[in-house]
Amino acid sequence: MDDYPLLNVFWTMLWFFLWIMWLFLLFKVITDIFRDHELSGWGKAGWLIFCILLPYLGVLVYVIARGRSMGERDMKQAKDAENRFQEYIRQTAGTQGAASGTPSATDELARLAELKEKGSISEEEFQQAKAKVLA
Repeated sequence: MDDYPLLNVFWTMLWFFLWIMWLFLLFKVITDIFRDHELSGWGKAGWLIFCILLPYLGVLVYVIARGRSMGERDMKQAKDAENRFQEYIRQTAGTQGAASGTPSATDELARLAELKEKGSISEEEFQQAKAKVLA
């Protein structure tokens, strides 16, 4: 290790880092090729062959030619995932009705219990309304 200068260690680390970054970009390009629904099967096969036979040039050309739509697909996928997550939260929390303007069953039962405690409705009216909400 004494005969390997510090500058050579730096250059080796730099080239290793750039190679790892290129591998990440290669995998990103390959996943984008399969994720693109507008690209035909032959188009996907062509891009894959290009990226496999001439990997550095293939990835560079793909990013230049389809980089903008690659970013748009990333944004659309992120928005779709966020929307699915928000919908899951609404369903799990039981507030799906509140988002659409109609109160959920939980909200309606809480309101009925409050009316009963205030004496605005009788026990019989409460039970009838409760059965209606739960039906």
